[in-house]
Amino acid sequence: MEKRSQWSSRFTFILAAVGSAVGLGNAWRFPGLAAKHGGGTFLLVYLVAMLAMGIPLLMMEISISRKFRKGAIESMRGIGKKFEPIGWAATSNAFVIVCYYAVVFAWVILMFANSWQFAGMTGNSEEASNLYFKLTQTTGAIEGSSIPGEVLLCTLIAWALIFFCIRNGASSVGKVVKFTVFAPVLLLLIMAIKGCIMKGAGEGLAMLFIPDFSALSDPSLWVDAIGQVFYSLSIMMAIMFAYGSYLGDDADVAADAMIIAFSDMAISILSGIVMFSTMGGTGMLDKITDSGVATAFIVYPQAIVNLTNIGWLNAVFGAVFYLMLITLAIDSAFSIVEGVSAAVSDKFHLKPKTVTIAVCAICGLISLIFTTQAGLAWLDIVDNWTNQINLILIGVLECIAIGWCFDLKKVHHEVNRNAKKFKAPYWWFASSIKVVSPVLLVALFVWNMIVLFGQKGGSYGGYPIWSQIAAGWVVSGLVFISGFIAKAVVNHKKKTEGFVEDEINWDSVTVQASSNQAKAKTNASANASKKTSSPSGKKTGKKK
Repeated sequence: MEKRSQWSSRFTFILAAVGSAVGLGNAWRFPGLAAKHGGGTFLLVYLVAMLAMGIPLLMMEISISRKFRKGAIESMRGIGKKFEPIGWAATSNAFVIVCYYAVVFAWVILMFANSWQFAGMTGNSEEASNLYFKLTQTTGAIEGSSIPGEVLLCTLIAWALIFFCIRNGASSVGKVVKFTVFAPVLLLLIMAIKGCIMKGAGEGLAMLFIPDFSALSDPSLWVDAIGQVFYSLSIMMAIMFAYGSYLGDDADVAADAMIIAFSDMAISILSGIVMFSTMGGTGMLDKITDSGVATAFIVYPQAIVNLTNIGWLNAVFGAVFYLMLITLAIDSAFSIVEGVSAAVSDKFHLKPKTVTIAVCAICGLISLIFTTQAGLAWLDIVDNWTNQINLILIGVLECIAIGWCFDLKKVHHEVNRNAKKFKAPYWWFASSIKVVSPVLLVALFVWNMIVLFGQKGGSYGGYPIWSQIAAGWVVSGLVFISGFIAKAVVNHKKKTEGFVEDEINWDSVTVQASSNQAKAKTNASANASKKTSSPSGKKTGKKK
């Protein structure tokens, strides 16, 4: 077994976690939801959901994995052997997500590489909105199997960048995030300044920040705010288990989780400022949509070509926008792979780098489905099931396992073990894990089912039923039975190869840590004794 990677510093861990949490959803979905739900009203409900659910769940995952020094699978097994399938479900779902997320990353790279074309589209909104469709040749339906050469090339580049960033685990991630976290913030600031000095920007900012309290009575506001918090923080995806497992014993989980969560929210608001000021300045406030793909690839290009009357300057701002999306996407993409890689390598005692290569290769092959002309439709189906069904159910199962079937006080103690200025109150932490989070997640799941079956008749997006069964229900089924399949594989390895699973539980980890500390003290005492005694037992020392 290789020595486990560790973050080089607390700052590096925070950067990596913020980089994972802050992704494309912050830049293109958060502003759309704010526009849909009365601006400042959505921000207020989002903050409440962050405090009531997001931060406690983040603390929970980081503290448990820091305790066990293991990824999602083995950490959940440490909580209880019967809960290992929950870790497998989180890991498998993340595996599916990164297969299509890498292609979205590739589309962003493709748009960045072709942003020069905006120079010849000044004032031509229709041509700008069609650029994405022209480049990807997408049909928007389950039709078309050819793969455009440019899309394939950008997908290969995306996977190469993902592997490069995580090739050495925490070590290489720590070096990369020092650039990929600060770069999008800088680029967002540049675009925010540009947007805010445009005529009409004030109207957009007012729409973002002034609350419309009548929206509070809309159930979809609460559903969308809870969902955005849940999806945005990279929880229930095996990521924070992996990142937490690389922490040292001196980590202040309580404070770090607060910093990560509020940094994520701050960048979301900054993205909102960019979107609302730019759309206000170009007279397109009514076109902001809560669909991420539509916002980034259809709506925003229209704004880009109407920023100024100077074509090349518009192209420059277009390049800045898509470069910002690249720096946001890459952190989230490689963090998902790292979550999967860490979990599997911990379970089967494999070299992390070997597993990372295998995960990138397998996911890369599967991702080719999403590069086809029908790729956008396949992506839409898989994304709906992995996020609206799988991720929510995994969250409920984690809360039940850790909140109700385990001693939550032990987890709370781990959260506050090194807390200095801020300690998470037990009433807040326990009420969130045991009651608030599972209830909100169940409500979110029920709402999604009402929409799917009650409003849409059990069919999503108008796609053929067979495609929804294949890419939706079958994929979800495989995610939740993956743990039982893995158990059969482990039992086979035990019989044929003598494979031995790690013995892991909360109390044994504590005993082991205490034993190591006692051993260290004994060794230190022995070394001190050697320095002050000769082999014959007589005192020795240098003359003054």
